[in-house]
Amino acid sequence: MYQTVLLLHSWTRWLVLLFGLIAIFRAFSGWQGRKPFVGADNGMGAAFVGSMHLQLLLGIILYFISPVGVKAFETAGSAVMKDPTGRFFAVEHLVGMLLAVIAAQVGRTLSKKATDPVLKHKKAFTWFLIALILVLIMIPWGIWNPARPLFHT
Repeated sequence: MYQTVLLLHSWTRWLVLLFGLIAIFRAFSGWQGRKPFVGADNGMGAAFVGSMHLQLLLGIILYFISPVGVKAFETAGSAVMKDPTGRFFAVEHLVGMLLAVIAAQVGRTLSKKATDPVLKHKKAFTWFLIALILVLIMIPWGIWNPARPLFHT
């Protein structure tokens, strides 16, 4: 089960990045072009936030079934906090991605509640950009955090 969930979590990140980039582009062009907030804007925001929620669910499952997560629970966190890779996956990745999901959801909620179409785009752009930056920082690229394959197989 661990390998299946890890595979899904690894591949679904590309949906998050794709939907995030499209949602940010649509929000920015709508904001700067003073365009109406249309169904496609709403749909792309929903796709971005929905893919983020799916990633969160898969990540939480991984947290409880992965070797790093199990080790964190068994050692009450002390051994994991001394290991940079363990700490990244047990704490930093989890917290960073949770903040990214919250930012994306805040952006979607605020953009839906705004009455002015330009303000809808601006709020979506701002919060979606924050969420995507957090995602990009917390993906294990191997630059400032542990390296993981770009495509698990």
